[in-house]
Amino acid sequence: MSRYLLGVDIGTTSLKTALIDEDAKLIVLTSSKYRLITPTPESVQIDARSMWDAFLECLRRRNKFIKKFFAILLVAVMVLSLSVSAFAANKKITISVPAPTTSYIYAAAEEFAKRATEYSGGTLEFNVSANGSLYGGDTAAGIKQLGAGSLQMLILASSVYASFVPGFNVISVPYMFDDQAQLLQYLNSDIATELFNRVNKMGITVVGKWTRSFREVTNSKRPITEPDDLKGVVLRVPNNSLYFEFFTACGAVTTPMNFSEVYNALKLNTLDGQENPIDVPFSNKFYKVQKYVSFTNHMADAWVVGINSRVFKGLDDTQKAGAEVQQWNVDMMAREDQVALKTLEDNGMVSNPVTPESIRVTNYLTQQQLSPE
Repeated sequence: MSRYLLGVDIGTTSLKTALIDEDAKLIVLTSSKYRLITPTPESVQIDARSMWDAFLECLRRRNKFIKKFFAILLVAVMVLSLSVSAFAANKKITISVPAPTTSYIYAAAEEFAKRATEYSGGTLEFNVSANGSLYGGDTAAGIKQLGAGSLQMLILASSVYASFVPGFNVISVPYMFDDQAQLLQYLNSDIATELFNRVNKMGITVVGKWTRSFREVTNSKRPITEPDDLKGVVLRVPNNSLYFEFFTACGAVTTPMNFSEVYNALKLNTLDGQENPIDVPFSNKFYKVQKYVSFTNHMADAWVVGINSRVFKGLDDTQKAGAEVQQWNVDMMAREDQVALKTLEDNGMVSNPVTPESIRVTNYLTQQQLSPE
């Protein structure tokens, strides 16, 4: 909140005031025969003028005692008005997302910003920062910065948060959910709410739980139709033990890597492939460095829409916006997944489905590998 110092000097025929803001900038309001000469600052102009007019009228009609009374009253009202105006001034919040401006999550973040701004009556302003640039593409560092307050808002995958809150791995258990409807039902359950609220101890408040499209495998070697097809494929996975163990059980050579490094690694053939929802190879133009996209639908994931807990105080409308954008995001993904696939195919990628039987075999084999003895 900005602070102002207001001084008032009442003379016999004139009134002088000095208004000083917190940057030590002096604004002088001078009246000759109680006529306002210098305009008030824009932020207080409407309320201040009406108060000045009422005050000056009182000075013309009342005795000296009343003059002093109204002078004191005016000072109090002016300081209150300025404080409220400063508090209500637009608060600027930056939302950091890990993907480019063409991505689904960037579009969802902008929709969130639009709605939260509307519900705040225009007192909030949002800017969306793409590509994880504010945290150097290091998602673990981004989560730490969000909790510390150097980031205001951050939207990241639940699978990334699993490094801090292992319970998030339940969302990504292979073939846990049959479809988006099941995933959405889980995210809106009391169990999921308790899980997401575990980040509160890190100084983070969750204002949205959004679904992602199921994850698919892309690579430059061959279509993936069964677990054996993954043998020997050098595959980038998130820095999450569940992903590492699952794909190792399928025979892949797993390589944890920050996503910001993936494109160049694919281009240089350091990696053969990666796995992500379909919008990721689309928005990052992986069709330039990948040949095959296989609809393995092997894992679900969710977006954690987090805001620093100190920033969140008094911003309850952000939760309303976050809840509404959840369904908006579901509808958007249903439309755009088809656009993303067509774009990949139009640029030379070959897509293939994975049969339910192959999924059952994959699920069985990996469960045997992952189950404790």
